[in-house]
Amino acid sequence: MKKKLYTSIGLMSGTSMDGVDLSIISSDGYNEFSNILDDYFEYDKNLRDQLILLRNLVETKEDLSKNIVNLRELERNLTLFHAEVVNQSLKKYNGPVDFVGFHGQTIFHNPKERITNQLGDGNLLSQIIKKKVVYDFRQADINNNGQGAPLTPIFHYILSKKIHQNYDINFPIGFLNIGGIANVTKVTDCLDNFQNNLSAFDIGPGNCLIDEWVRNNSDKKFDKNGELGKAGRVDQLILNQAIDNFIINSYSQSLDIKNFDVSFARGLSLEDGCATITDFTAYLISQGLKHISQKNSIKFLICGGGRKNSNLINGIKNYLVNENYIDLEIVDNYNLNGDYIESQAFAFLAIRSFLNLPISFNSTTGCREFTVGGKLVENF
Repeated sequence: MKKKLYTSIGLMSGTSMDGVDLSIISSDGYNEFSNILDDYFEYDKNLRDQLILLRNLVETKEDLSKNIVNLRELERNLTLFHAEVVNQSLKKYNGPVDFVGFHGQTIFHNPKERITNQLGDGNLLSQIIKKKVVYDFRQADINNNGQGAPLTPIFHYILSKKIHQNYDINFPIGFLNIGGIANVTKVTDCLDNFQNNLSAFDIGPGNCLIDEWVRNNSDKKFDKNGELGKAGRVDQLILNQAIDNFIINSYSQSLDIKNFDVSFARGLSLEDGCATITDFTAYLISQGLKHISQKNSIKFLICGGGRKNSNLINGIKNYLVNENYIDLEIVDNYNLNGDYIESQAFAFLAIRSFLNLPISFNSTTGCREFTVGGKLVENF
């Protein structure tokens, strides 16, 4: 029996804090998925500066309390921005919408203390846009002894089925998402036993260190297409020290941009620092890919903004030059837009949450048992 299809909007703002990715999808929450619309809305400078300032101020759970007044004001402004982008998109798509998956903006994430804070008022958003909103996706997983991340693997699983069927790509199929943090998903088969066929974890910085270096040392927001890094020279001594000082012994912990800093590149020029930090990032990503592949032949499809940084991608490939069982390709080659995989994912997760279906698993976040995440609110 064919399952009901729902229309859902996904809203995603990542650690780069540059704006909101919005996607509208149709899905049954199981296997059926089609994309309707994708769009991007850049934060204005004032909102972005406020977000970065408060994220930098919140290093501990005590800091959350100290900054509660500013955080509440910022949350309201952020929610109003999301409401505006939803209403703008609904002018382009005038069909019915069942749910809005509202990720919000991560300010603090500490699974050890079972705290994750994504700014975003689901009740206010629902009131303004007059839609059912699903938000607070991560806390239930953390309460269930999980890491709260990554949450996109169940959506990667659905995409792998489509790619396998449409392009005759053999399993296992991998997804490398290079956002602020880099994470990987491996799908070993398209059978419905998620626990045995799906694994995922964070593997290191994605764009976060490169972005921070560029913001701190120039008037640019990021290294467009990797041009600054390409113009620089890798300082091998500093790179080797950074690699030696940052050892990932286990991939069981989720990562936050606050787990990393760019201080090791202090004193380098803009270009040389960018080149060295990019190479450091490429090294950690390559190590994660080797770990999850376990020397089995696998194609990784790259999504997220980092796929556009050719210097970073070439660096990853250089570190994998002797690992001929790993193949890297951008996900866009498979009729998907790599900029919007995560916003599509949160639209999909909203549907699953409504259907009381799990969105995270022991093999993806380390939670004790399958976890249904997200809170549904209808405030209109």
